[in-house]
Parts: sequence; structure tokens; C-alpha cells
Amino acid sequence: MKKIVLYIGIVLLAVACNDKQEFAYDANVLKHEDLSSKEMVASGNRMKSASIDRNNNVVVERKLIKTGNITFETKELEATRKTVLAVVNQYNGYVASDNQYKSEDRISATISVRIPARSFDLVLDGISKGVDKFDNKNIHISDVTEQFLDVEARLKTKKALEVKYLEILKKAKTVREILDVERELGKLRGDIEATEGRLKYLQSQVSFSTLSITFYKNNAGKEVGFGNKIGEAFKDGVENVKAFLVSMLSVWPFMIILFLLIFYVRKRMKRSKS
Repeated sequence: MKKIVLYIGIVLLAVACNDKQEFAYDANVLKHEDLSSKEMVASGNRMKSASIDRNNNVVVERKLIKTGNITFETKELEATRKTVLAVVNQYNGYVASDNQYKSEDRISATISVRIPARSFDLVLDGISKGVDKFDNKNIHISDVTEQFLDVEARLKTKKALEVKYLEILKKAKTVREILDVERELGKLRGDIEATEGRLKYLQSQVSFSTLSITFYKNNAGKEVGFGNKIGEAFKDGVENVKAFLVSMLSVWPFMIILFLLIFYVRKRMKRSKS
């Protein structure tokens, strides 16, 4: 049992040292990276650029997440929808959500699409054809290179630790030793799955860009002249009279009681005078 505990302690110490060396290496690589915002925008077509560590000649591939949203007016809502879907399908993208809204003054649609990062600008250009003016056009690029390298390093460390635990498990002789190692392996495998999930998510965000497209059509308003205003006012007056009559009919019992009360009071007054 003491040997197993000693083995586990040595493994943890060795992995911790390796972990520090890997993170130090990542930090050293990232230290020499310098990409300005202009360079990032210029590299948007390929979504990934490379930075070189001059000392070690190591190429670090940039991991960029590109998102955007645009809003514009259109004369034909359905025709624009077909154009958007055709362009997205042409570059192997897919629709994540499709919503339509209607109000008194406009009908609008919002389509969120996921497209391969390398085709982001091509899709944007294809959708922009025929658009006179954008109400809103916002493109955002996030550099997640450091996060990506960090998650990769942690995953590598955890998998190396898993191998060490498996070696220790082979040397375990008692049931207690086997259970102790398997318990640690269970925790470690849970961490590995969570780290792999995070890595896959980052890779998905880097590989596929998100673009939100909102387009709308204004409802044509009727020009109201002086004659139309008089006609509308007359209609409103008729409606008000109807509403008044309806309200009076709803209180007719009270009107009768009031009429009888007035009649009775006036009759009593005449008798008193006579």
C-alpha cells in the first residue's frame, strides 16, 4: 500500500512539473505574437494567421472566432430570403434559426446562419449584393489562441496522468489499492471528458462563423389629404354617437327611475302651492 501511495505521489509531482513546463512553453510562444487589429481584419478571409517564435522557430496557428450581424431594408422579403438561403447553401453553411416578425409599419425576418470560417466574407459579399444601405453592419473577431493552447496543454497533461494511473493499476495487488487507483481514474476521466468538450466547442466556434441577417420591408403608408381627414372625422363622430346610445341603453333602468322621481317631486310641489 505504501508503494502505491508513493507511486501516485511521484506521478502527481512529475505531471505537475511537466504541466509547468508546457505552460511556460505556451507563454513563451505567445509572448512573441503581435497581431494588430488591422492585421486581424486583413486576415479575415482565412480566419487563421500564423505567428512565429523567432527563438524556437515554432509556428503557432491563430485561433479566431468571427461573428457578425447586419440589418438592411428590402423591397421583396421572400426574394431576399431565397437569396440569403441560396448563398449560405452555396458555401456549405446551415441555418441555425429563422424568425419572422410583423408590426403595423413593417414586416421583418432574422436568419442566423453558421458558415465555414474561410467562407465568411464570401457569404457576406453574396448577401450584400443589391443592398443599397445597411442600417447596421457589425463584424467582430475574437482571438482565442491562448485559450485554445491552454485547454490543449491541460488535456495533454491529464491524459499523461491517466497513462501513469493505468501503469500503477497494473502493479496494484490488494483490493483496496485497486479501488483507490480506480477512484482517482474515475475523477480524472471526468476531467478529461470536460476538457475535451471545451476543446471541441472552441474548435467548432473557430471552424464555423456565425452571421445574423435581419432584413425588413416597410408597409406602404396612405397619404391622408384634407378631404380624407374630414371623412375620417365624420366616421369618428358616427362611432361616438353609436357608443353614446349604447351606453345610454345600458343604464335605461336608472333613467326611468330618475324620470319618475322628477315627476313625483314636481307633482308634490304643485300640491303644496295649491
